[in-house]
Amino acid sequence: MSVRHLLAATAAALLAGLALAAPAAAAVSVEPAATSYGMTSGRLGPTLTALVGLTGAVIGGLALRPAGRMGSGGRGPIMALAAGLISVVLGGLFAATADGGPGTGNGIVGAFAAVVLGLISMALGGLALGRRSRRTG
Repeated sequence: MSVRHLLAATAAALLAGLALAAPAAAAVSVEPAATSYGMTSGRLGPTLTALVGLTGAVIGGLALRPAGRMGSGGRGPIMALAAGLISVVLGGLFAATADGGPGTGNGIVGAFAAVVLGLISMALGGLALGRRSRRTG
């Protein structure tokens, strides 16, 4: 998967998540918040962002391998860094805008998972990039 495809898929997923979140933001409820266990519109964006971070972590792990298609000679480290950065920034944005805590359906847990997975992805991508520069330099 190229960086261009990863960015396009991320943008499409986020636009879909924002489109689903708009009607929920327009409706104001005066009832007490009930615990929600299903996939709500507030959970969709952070969940997709966490999946981007997970994808980046997997690519970063594959980039640390000495040989193969995603080895340290290919684009794997850059893809892991890009996916990690996207995940950290969007996860932080979702965490900052979420109302309520875990279990309210606002996606705070998914946002924190996205930040953690994004940091792991960036760390693995940085390690693989450092390994690649040591080998070529």
